Amino acid sequence: MIPISTVVLGPAVEERVLQVVRSGVVAQGPVVAEFESAFASLVETKHAVAVNNGTTALVAAVQALDLRPGDEVITTPFTFIATLNAILEAGATVRFGDIRVDDFCLDPESVRAQLTDRTRVIMPVHLYGQSADMAPIVDIADEAGLAIVEDAAQAHGATYAGTPVGNFGLGCFSFYATKNLTTGEGGIITTNDDAIAEKLRILRNQGMRARYEYVMAGHNYRMTDLQAALVLPALADYPSQLEKRRANAAGLTERLADIDGLILPREVEGRGHVWHQYTVLLPEGLDRQGFVDALTASGVGSGIYYPKPVYDYDTYRDRPDVIRSETPVAEDVARRCVSLPVHQHLQEGDLDTIAAAVRQAVR
Repeated sequence: MIPISTVVLGPAVEERVLQVVRSGVVAQGPVVAEFESAFASLVETKHAVAVNNGTTALVAAVQALDLRPGDEVITTPFTFIATLNAILEAGATVRFGDIRVDDFCLDPESVRAQLTDRTRVIMPVHLYGQSADMAPIVDIADEAGLAIVEDAAQAHGATYAGTPVGNFGLGCFSFYATKNLTTGEGGIITTNDDAIAEKLRILRNQGMRARYEYVMAGHNYRMTDLQAALVLPALADYPSQLEKRRANAAGLTERLADIDGLILPREVEGRGHVWHQYTVLLPEGLDRQGFVDALTASGVGSGIYYPKPVYDYDTYRDRPDVIRSETPVAEDVARRCVSLPVHQHLQEGDLDTIAAAVRQAVR
């Protein structure tokens, strides 16, 4: 079976973990600080504040903005549920814009339609490894005096007009096991604002500026040195990984381009895609479960990210702090999307196997 994702942790990772174990410092310490510095360099931000997971990164980012009950955040409904959960956990109300098919990300014009006098934050999601269309989103935020929180969970190193994501507001990254870069569980918030960075560091450490010097109500959002040790070797090799992912994406597109009705993902001009997922839209009317079953029978793994807009679940449907709107593009994409393997561990011949399986499944 060719899996949709593969986690490979080699000897360099083993050695870094052993170094931490031998040091006796396994909680947040110098290795976390090393990771923060290296990641800030990767995304070209002044600060990177590590936390225990990607959802926490989103929660802490919104909390750092001091929203009040009833304040609103506009985001996309086509995302992992963590985006919505983080907004609600921070005590805010969520509204939804629609998405565009070219990048699967928030449509800036739909954001304008959702603005109210309670709007405080726009939260674009850089989905599947490609940036949202940030220039018009920044313009809207500047015009309305809004903050931007970027859900960049899947977009380590992605760029927009040459600028890495995480520079357009507070950037929130995930390092879950299947992400391009992983600490097993983990997250980072990036910012170029000194005051916000200091606030985040205090917030993640039970509100302490120094030991027993409490300056705010905080939380334990800390990452451990054991977690940080997992990712440092991969960070050093990340450019090579991205080359392989981009080559695999190009190879899939070359092999699948002539299939009628199958919409393939693309890198939008001016954006640097890091190909966390290679997500296609199936032809209209094709049974998705039958397609997935046929891929599985051919030895090809796949994923459905995501089967419904986040508002379309019973637990959120009647909540007054989840304000539903018409998002026809997101609903159509959610019905037809399937992700195919694109990771850097694909072997020679795997692209041909994937393409043949897709052709058979479409037929």
